[in-house]
Amino acid sequence: MSAAPARGATTAAGARAKVLVKEKIGDAGVELLREHFDVELGIDWSDDELAERIGEYQGILIRSATKMSAELIAHASELRVIGRAGVGVDNVDVDAATRRGIVVANAPQSNVVTAAEHTMALLLALARNIPQAHVSLTGGKWERSKFTGVELYEKTLGVLGFGRIGQLVAHRARGFGMRVLAFDPFVSAERYRELGVEKAASSDEVYAQADFITVHLPKTPETEGWLDADAFAKMRDGVRILNVARGGLIDDQALKSALDSGKVGGAALDVFPAEPITDYPLFSGYPNVVVTPHLGASTAEATDRAGYQSAEQVVAALTGGVVSTAVNIPSIEAEDMEVLGPFLPLGTQLGRLAMALAESSSVERIEAAFLGRIAEFDTRLLTLAVIGGALQGRTEEQVNLVNAPSMAEERGIVVEERSVSEAQDFHELIRVTVVAGGERVAVAGTGIGPGRVPHLVEVQGRRLTIELARFVTVFRYADLPGMIGRVGTIFGKHGINISSAAVGHTPDDASRDGAPAKGAAGGEDEQAEHQAQRLAAMVVTTDVLVPAEVVREIVALDGFVGGWAVVLR
Repeated sequence: MSAAPARGATTAAGARAKVLVKEKIGDAGVELLREHFDVELGIDWSDDELAERIGEYQGILIRSATKMSAELIAHASELRVIGRAGVGVDNVDVDAATRRGIVVANAPQSNVVTAAEHTMALLLALARNIPQAHVSLTGGKWERSKFTGVELYEKTLGVLGFGRIGQLVAHRARGFGMRVLAFDPFVSAERYRELGVEKAASSDEVYAQADFITVHLPKTPETEGWLDADAFAKMRDGVRILNVARGGLIDDQALKSALDSGKVGGAALDVFPAEPITDYPLFSGYPNVVVTPHLGASTAEATDRAGYQSAEQVVAALTGGVVSTAVNIPSIEAEDMEVLGPFLPLGTQLGRLAMALAESSSVERIEAAFLGRIAEFDTRLLTLAVIGGALQGRTEEQVNLVNAPSMAEERGIVVEERSVSEAQDFHELIRVTVVAGGERVAVAGTGIGPGRVPHLVEVQGRRLTIELARFVTVFRYADLPGMIGRVGTIFGKHGINISSAAVGHTPDDASRDGAPAKGAAGGEDEQAEHQAQRLAAMVVTTDVLVPAEVVREIVALDGFVGGWAVVLR
């Protein structure tokens, strides 16, 4: 499947396509573009000149300074591809580009080695007090005893977030003889074994054992302030903290208090809540804190790599190749898109929901089953949507429809796609199953009405029908009278308005449509299966995300066995 429409490297008039390099990249990237296109360097152009001339070009390559706004894109009448030489695309209005059929591609792997190496540099600097000793010696002092450090050998490094960068850090740390303990519930146990890294069941396990803790989490509403006062209280005395990932993952005030009390013995920070920043509470008066101005991706090699990789994507987009790092929807045959298009958001939502319901810390497999009429088409795009939804917000890098398979593979997650020509009770059905810790969690959905509006129709074999909204809460509970009212009462007490609700009672025989759905116990033991069949499922949509403490309050009631509040879009 090509991630971009198949177009040649010429314009409709037969002339060579034109590409604008708006910001400085390495010479290798420019030369690659010149092999295929007429290239112009517009590094010194003003915003007004760019807006005036952008309509001449079929491709543009930028870094972080150029803002590809919807207004600017509107002037780009010939533009087919935007190449971003770097990881983020915050300076590109991706929705506006997508509406115009413009491929947006970045270079997400350009800085992973650089970021991992900078993490190691800060780890060593923190352990051996290198910056402080340098300042002391160049200031005319010889203070060997003052800067006695600690060895990394046989110390425990705790890694929170075990994606590309976290894995590279772990590999390098093991080269120093460190024991590595990592927490990431969305990486398979097999991947940990391959890397010789111990798998923590929770972040608390990392806190209890680590001498150093490095954070490599994505920044989402759920991870913001991940290291807070409660987390620091659970850590070993004298622990050292590193953050080369995202500003805001650490509660600044909590870190300051932990340093003041001595609970945290030192910190190394490369990122901050707001950047650029020169006035920060830990910039002075803390000799045990090492800081750098967001240098994680700042090497000559990474800069050249980003330029070359993004140039490769521009070439692919304009010559009909596969754009492997596109951040917007890849192309699909128009005839297939007419049928499959409405099911893309459903696949994403089902993937996200199934992953949220999988409580195990070891995700091993994602199964996507397409039943009924949609099984007659090329459903690979729908599978990508399922994987993307499952990994969304759970990886350090942004997940899209093109990089989703490789990100799953890196985490040791097996993806299986199945198509069945018939679906019981529905013309089209998507069932997503996440296998985690030996247990299976299955959800299914379909599109209803002329617009194929996404609806959830099954949770763990319990049939129900409810339109999927942004905020969904799922409860599993003993199938007894009065349980719905108890949820409504507590929601009302907390001022949470229920938009819609649905309940599924005894499970149907889902095997009729070719995809059996097992209970939470996995069906391996007859008694456990019997118990699982006595559980009902309740799905509630609300106009706000139900707070975690409200979910816990309900789950603590007699008869409730689980609750999950999920943001689906």
